[in-house]
Amino acid sequence: MIRRQILRAMLCLPALMALVACDVPATVTPPPTQQVDESPSVTASRVAARRFIAVAKRVEPAAERACRRDSPDLNCDFQIAVDDSPDAPINAFQLVDERGRPVIVVTVPMIAYVRNDDEMAFVLSHEAAHHIARHLDRRREATRASALIFASAAARTGASGAALETAARVGAVLGSRAYAKDYELEADAVGARIARSAGYDAINGARYFERAPDPGNRFLGTHPPNANRVEAVRRALARP
Repeated sequence: MIRRQILRAMLCLPALMALVACDVPATVTPPPTQQVDESPSVTASRVAARRFIAVAKRVEPAAERACRRDSPDLNCDFQIAVDDSPDAPINAFQLVDERGRPVIVVTVPMIAYVRNDDEMAFVLSHEAAHHIARHLDRRREATRASALIFASAAARTGASGAALETAARVGAVLGSRAYAKDYELEADAVGARIARSAGYDAINGARYFERAPDPGNRFLGTHPPNANRVEAVRRALARP
């Protein structure tokens, strides 16, 4: 849920002051004939912030509808937040807060990086899809199971102590990455349909991948090649 007072507070965060001006009365009002020039970068940042807010207001209810339809036993009360850390990278991610609510977090650089409403909608919808598809839980289970398998195998060879711990850590890493690419492709597909239901062009939104670094098809990589992701979006949207 995006409450108005939360949005207003978010807009007034120090890191977002460069993005959008809050509606706070000025102490000194310039004469009507005085014009204050605004740099192109400030104008662009302000547009980006307003875009984020407008898109989030439309994507959030669409994501909640999809969640209640496809995963009715989950908490579908999505929260959308901004990471204003000064050193935050271009990124968006999904987590669950202490009350069990799904939270979509977007960094300020990501808000500035997307070029249009469709790209912003696709980013938000993709992260919502991770929750709907239960990726956090599935990854946690895979990590735990793989750690146990590796530790058990090491124990059968006579390993103990530090060697067992190392085996468990290796297993945990492998387990956490075993299905990472599949999860991303699934989130792309589900997210594309959420963006479409919110009234956005998910194909145009997926053009974000044309600018994003292509991870290629690396062994144990966490993200699939960008071309595969665009194709996943196209296939998903071909369905009614």
